[in-house]
Amino acid sequence: MYIGGMSNNYTIPIGNINRVTPANTDNSVDSSAKIKGVTECATCENRMYVDGSNESDVSFKAPGHISPEQSYGKVLSHEQEHVSNAIAEGNKPDKQLISATVSLKMATCPECGRRYVAGGVTKTTMKYTESSPYEKGRKLIEGSFFKGMNIDKAI
Repeated sequence: MYIGGMSNNYTIPIGNINRVTPANTDNSVDSSAKIKGVTECATCENRMYVDGSNESDVSFKAPGHISPEQSYGKVLSHEQEHVSNAIAEGNKPDKQLISATVSLKMATCPECGRRYVAGGVTKTTMKYTESSPYEKGRKLIEGSFFKGMNIDKAI
C-alpha cells in the first residue's frame, strides 16, 4: 500500500517501542529480523535495584533484578510503598502529613540503548504539633541558634 509516495515496508513503532521491524507485503515479519524473545544485554541483565531507606517494610531491601520493560511499574510501586508509610505516619496523633512527592530517575543503557527507570525518591513533609517531643526539641535547638542573631538597636 502506498500513501503519499511512501511504502508500507515497515511497522511504525507504537508507544514505548523504539525499533522498527521490517515487514513483507503480506504483513509477516522478515525471518532475518524475527525476534524470538527480547533478550537483555549483559548490563541490563546484571542491573540490581536495592532500597536505601531505613524503612524495613518496603520491597527491595535485598538487591533484586528488574528488566528495563518492567522498571517503571515496579519502581513506581515501590515508591508508593513509601508514600503509604508516610500517610500512615501522618495519621498518628501529633503528626500531620503535609506533602509526599515521588520523583523517578530515567536512564539509558550504555550497551543496548534501552531507556529504563534507574530509581526513585520519595520526599515527605510532616508537621508536628506542639505536644510532640520532636517539635519541642526542634524549637529548643532553633531557639538557642537564633538567640541574639537579630538585634534591633536604636542609635
